[in-house]
Amino acid sequence: MTTKETKKRGRWKAGESGNPNGRKPGTGKIAQLRENIAQHLPEIITQMVNKAKEGDVQAARLLLERVVAPVKSIEQPVEIKLPVDADLSTQGQTIIQAVADGVLAPNQGSNLLTSLGTLARIKELDELERRLTALEEANEYKK
Repeated sequence: MTTKETKKRGRWKAGESGNPNGRKPGTGKIAQLRENIAQHLPEIITQMVNKAKEGDVQAARLLLERVVAPVKSIEQPVEIKLPVDADLSTQGQTIIQAVADGVLAPNQGSNLLTSLGTLARIKELDELERRLTALEEANEYKK
């Protein structure tokens, strides 16, 4: 290889090894350790269950953390009445008041306010499109 080629970043093609005759995947010490553990896994799990039943809190926690999915909080749907004919700021104030009164969870209120912000941007774009169309039509009329 020339000096110019050695300075190039990544001398091998994608997916090509720099040492094709090197160690094969799955033959290292970690793979051997995993294989050894896998052979004894049923006995290990049985012992962990027995320890947990005897009151070993660490064994119980380890089993529960690895077997049972973590419990996630679920927010129940809540119906609130937003003033339909009101402007977006009034609707936002209604949402904030519902959170303050405990009718809505803070996360629900935050999500609703984010949705209101998105709706405001959509309305802005609609208004800009309407104005632009009106200007273009007025400009065509003058010609």
